[in-house]
Amino acid sequence: MTDYIFNIQCFAAGEQVNTTATDTLSAEMKTFYDKTLITLASPYLVHDQFGQKRDIPKNGGKIIEFRKFSSLPKALTPLTEGVTPTGNKLNVSSISATVEQYGDYIEQTDLLELTAVDNTIVEATKQLASQAGLTMDTIVRNEIVGGTNVLYCPKVSGSTETAVTSRSAIDKTSLLRVKDVFKAAAELKAMNAPKIDGYYVGIIHPYVAYDLMQEAGNQWMDVQKYATPENMLKGEIGCLGGVRFVESTEAKIWNEGASNCAVFATMIIGADAYGVTSVNGGGVEHIVKQKGYGNDPLNQRSSIGWKGLKTAKRLVEEYMIRIESGSTFSATAKAN
Repeated sequence: MTDYIFNIQCFAAGEQVNTTATDTLSAEMKTFYDKTLITLASPYLVHDQFGQKRDIPKNGGKIIEFRKFSSLPKALTPLTEGVTPTGNKLNVSSISATVEQYGDYIEQTDLLELTAVDNTIVEATKQLASQAGLTMDTIVRNEIVGGTNVLYCPKVSGSTETAVTSRSAIDKTSLLRVKDVFKAAAELKAMNAPKIDGYYVGIIHPYVAYDLMQEAGNQWMDVQKYATPENMLKGEIGCLGGVRFVESTEAKIWNEGASNCAVFATMIIGADAYGVTSVNGGGVEHIVKQKGYGNDPLNQRSSIGWKGLKTAKRLVEEYMIRIESGSTFSATAKAN
């Protein structure tokens, strides 16, 4: 996971810790809290970052629409001199998804606030931001790993390869290899899948990345060797075969392989393959309840929480491929 440094010690302001039931947060402070939560949650949004973004519709119900544009056919009929052709129409279809609400909170007592060495609002916000980011990203991940395009890495013993046709047959010898990455990229190219800034993107677990980099050797280009490393993607670790890889411990794992070994999903993705609701524009809200809220006559409890609306939807199945593989770590990795 990419490290992200952000100073939230401004949350430690005394008026935010020692508030009374009649105090309220200003609009500016509420906006600051919301933006800070989103900023701290953003490093966890690895799967989320490559989706087609749509803001939550305000006062528009729970249904959100994503747009899907169909390719135009080749124009092979020669034009007739002086005659205007019939022309064509842009074929736009909408795909609907229902947003759902998620959230959690931490309640703390006035005694904890008075006696704690660390500022508890700061620490709670850090934990909640991590939880919010992981929750939102997992919702997206679970949608896109359900796609219909899948490649299974074969079992390999010495120079012998045994084809694998189901997840249940994968074992720790079914490692992700260089040619599997090239094959997935070739299939996306054959489907004219649009690229993301000139490349396809692979979301890969650190265990699988380790195996792939060991096999790739000099074919693997590390991010430190990029001509413009400042343009690297969130979580990016390197490039291979026209695929830029981002690493995430939240890449999907199933304990459904041979003898219940761990099976890992590596997603190879083109642009506009799926849609997601934005974490901005109503997607995530930071909520601070001061002492005295609810049934609290003695001002003994306050809380810090978050809630958000989220959905994800696969838009073009042909623009993404899931590669399922084992790993040298398959014996010990746990499903997520």
